[in-house]
Amino acid sequence: MLVPARAHAAGAATDRYTSPPGMANIHSQKKRILRAERERLENRRYTSTIKTYFRRLGAAVAGGDETAADAEHRGLISTIDKAVKRGALHKNTGARKKARAARVRAGRVND
Repeated sequence: MLVPARAHAAGAATDRYTSPPGMANIHSQKKRILRAERERLENRRYTSTIKTYFRRLGAAVAGGDETAADAEHRGLISTIDKAVKRGALHKNTGARKKARAARVRAGRVND
C-alpha cells in the first residue's frame, strides 16, 4: 500500500509516493524483513511441534502405553535436537527440555 508523500511547504501536492511508516525503503532491508518473517515462522513451527510432542508424551505415559510413550519420546528428542541445530532453540534450552522429557517418560512429572 502506497501513501502519498507530504506536501511541500508551499502546500502543493506531489505525485511521489513513499512506503508506509515502518516499512524499509532499501531493497536489501525489504528482503531482510521478509527473510526474518520466514525464519520466525520456522522457529514457531519447531516450538509448537515440541509442545505438541510433550502433550502427547504426557498422555501416553498417563495412559500406560509404553510403546506409544517410547515413540513419542524418540520423536520429541529428535525434534529438540533439530531445533537446536537449526538455531530455533538455545542449546541449554534444548538440554533442559530433553531432561524434562526424560522425567515425564519416567513418570516423575513434578521432579
